[in-house]
Amino acid sequence: MLAIMGLKAHLRRKSCNVKMGNQTVVSEFILLGLPIDPNQRDLFYALFLVMYVTTVLGNLLIIILIRLDSHLHTPMYLLLSNLSFSDLCFSSVTMPKLLQNMQSQVPSIPYAGCLTQMYFFLLFADLESFLLVAMAYDRYVAICFPLHYTTIMSPRLCLSLVVLSWVLTTFISLLHTLLMARLSFCADNVIPHFFCDMSALLKLACSDIQINEMVIFILGGLIIIVPFLLISSSYARIVSSILKVPSARGIRKTFSTCGSHLSVVSLFYGTIIGLYLCPSANNSTVKETVMAVMYTVVTPMLNPFIYSLRNQDIKGALGRAFSKWTIQRFWDRDSKD
Repeated sequence: MLAIMGLKAHLRRKSCNVKMGNQTVVSEFILLGLPIDPNQRDLFYALFLVMYVTTVLGNLLIIILIRLDSHLHTPMYLLLSNLSFSDLCFSSVTMPKLLQNMQSQVPSIPYAGCLTQMYFFLLFADLESFLLVAMAYDRYVAICFPLHYTTIMSPRLCLSLVVLSWVLTTFISLLHTLLMARLSFCADNVIPHFFCDMSALLKLACSDIQINEMVIFILGGLIIIVPFLLISSSYARIVSSILKVPSARGIRKTFSTCGSHLSVVSLFYGTIIGLYLCPSANNSTVKETVMAVMYTVVTPMLNPFIYSLRNQDIKGALGRAFSKWTIQRFWDRDSKD
């Protein structure tokens, strides 16, 4: 413990090296990373590297399958491809830096790099929330209004939902970043996290953060509470519609079309609710770090498995792609012979 405290003090002195007048201003931050025993660091490094590679390959596979297979050119899979892209980028915002710092003696990040990481973290986290709402609406229309599905969920509406999600999340994340950039950081520069978390940065600020807190409170409802209520409302209507005409076939259809989405929603919002709405007094920093790993590392990795293992269309597309690749290799070998 004394060695860690000494390291923190040394890193603070090393990083607080830009002076403005009589005030010392932070030029970089120190990311303490994950609470891992040094003897197990290599093991966890290998584990997180495998998880990150799996996340990238899994989400890329879904994007490529949807792009190449004409059977998947529907509103549902357009939204899914955007969700996979968001998951890929969301994990890439934090994981490469985490892996780098796990092998570094000085796990630092420049001031500008920290704000950039925070911007893209907020962008893709908020984008996932809005895309999950759009996907819930798509499932609601498909089950409750099957005869009007193609009319309601037109390509124009689907594209509008995607564009609106991108525009809103870009504006929100840019607003938070600009408000953070106006703050002064002049004392402690050690972030007890593995990425530049907005709440952790606010705790280090030595200027007034009331405006930041007010914007977080207002936009937090827009980003977390409102989407969660909209998704809950969509599935409440779906359940109500199924119960009006109860049948084994209808129930199976509901679970087959909504099960994957519900699993992703539960993973994403479950970790966020556990982190922000159920705080604990003891070991709060460790809890925040573990929960952050859940929704920044584990959830993006599991999403491709959830959608591929529980979705017949994705399985079919994967089978067709594999068959086409096998046949192509067979013809290429015959042509060479």
